[in-house]
Amino acid sequence: MKVAVVGATGLVGQKMLRVLEEHKFPVSELIPVASERSEGKNVKFCGKDYTVCGFTEALSRKPQIALFSAGKDISLAWAQAFVDVGCTVIDNSSAWRMHENIPLVVPEINGHTLSLDPQIIANPNCSTIQLVAVLYPLHLAFGLKRVIVSTYQSVSGSGYKGVKQINDERNGIENRCAYPHQIFMNCIPHGGNFLANDYTDEEMKLLNESRKIMGIPDLALSGTVVRVPVAGGHSESVNIEFINKPDVANIREILSKTAGIIVQDKPAENLYPMPLYAEDKDEVFVGRIRADLSNCNAINLWIVSDNLRKGAATNAVQIAEYLINR
Repeated sequence: MKVAVVGATGLVGQKMLRVLEEHKFPVSELIPVASERSEGKNVKFCGKDYTVCGFTEALSRKPQIALFSAGKDISLAWAQAFVDVGCTVIDNSSAWRMHENIPLVVPEINGHTLSLDPQIIANPNCSTIQLVAVLYPLHLAFGLKRVIVSTYQSVSGSGYKGVKQINDERNGIENRCAYPHQIFMNCIPHGGNFLANDYTDEEMKLLNESRKIMGIPDLALSGTVVRVPVAGGHSESVNIEFINKPDVANIREILSKTAGIIVQDKPAENLYPMPLYAEDKDEVFVGRIRADLSNCNAINLWIVSDNLRKGAATNAVQIAEYLINR
């Protein structure tokens, strides 16, 4: 099993290597790939050093699976070329997510839609993955009607630039390489680029990707993305209105039995999900589950996940695992 990791020197690329190693993915030959400025650098995998190569060399080695995390432009330029040499591409960028014939996959929800032919498979946005992981089993039980979500996204979601900006600002160095305002000791209600409707593209991803993954084309969902001064881990405050009246105890039971979800919901013991404790974990954590006092068909809950793991690298590796297990 020849596996290429495109963007191997980036934050998500490094995490992909780690997840492949931790999951004991059957890699017979690793092909780390990056841009020209990173060619010749070394990355570690399973205790060995591997030299980063360029795209042409990677194609000549004909990998069977390629995990892409090098940005939208690179994916648009090179993903199809990998498919043309018989490779399945699992792409972490936004390049292909909303293309009609490209599957957008969270394996626990819609892995069954995948074929085994060489193809491009889109990995959803990090905030979308943790959201639909919770929404979908509840939709099957009660039917989703409307969702209101506010995200509290860490700086690692902006890659090395986001991490650099908060670290520089913490040390008294002014830096606006990732955000238009100071992020240290601040919250910025702005993630992505503003669109004509005054939402950002990150907020629209929550709507459009959730509809596609869960197969609910008319789902009513409205989101607000907030960047917070947290190193890693995304959090979401979610209000969910159902078609059928929910039962909070039943919701806790459903979620506790759902693969990949851990319920942490004991308010009397101050037990609830927090990004600090989700770090380097593959699961999605849910808590603060309670009835909406203004709507008998609605509940509120709080979702936390490591955005570089389940929100990116882990989900991509799980897609690859799903394929080889078939």
